[in-house]
Amino acid sequence: MLFVCVHNAGRSQMGAAFLTHLAGDKIQVRSAGSAPADTVNPTVVEAMREVGVDISAETPKVLTAEAVQSSDVVITMGCGDACPYFPGKRYVDWKLDDPAGQGVAAVRPIRDEIERRIRGLLTELGIQTAG
Repeated sequence: MLFVCVHNAGRSQMGAAFLTHLAGDKIQVRSAGSAPADTVNPTVVEAMREVGVDISAETPKVLTAEAVQSSDVVITMGCGDACPYFPGKRYVDWKLDDPAGQGVAAVRPIRDEIERRIRGLLTELGIQTAG
């Protein structure tokens, strides 16, 4: 499963971290950005730490066609037309506010919505969660 947003510094990092945290090694998880930032948003790191998920060691990665091709499901979070399309892949677009430039109070509801959607996706896939 591949999570994609523009900077790979907020939403896609949270999505990948929640999926890894909840599904463990049951799903191979990647995240990338169409125009990656230099670092993960520190406010996002703080918001995730509040729920016991440490993403401080993560780094934004560039979106490649290979990453999309090697994924069964691609969840986009605002990358628009920059995300390559390949027939046979499942694409899901999650409309979520961008946490860039926001304080932790504004990031929390975005984080919580991503977690809710990840849990729903795992239920849909019939995967038991670790947390």
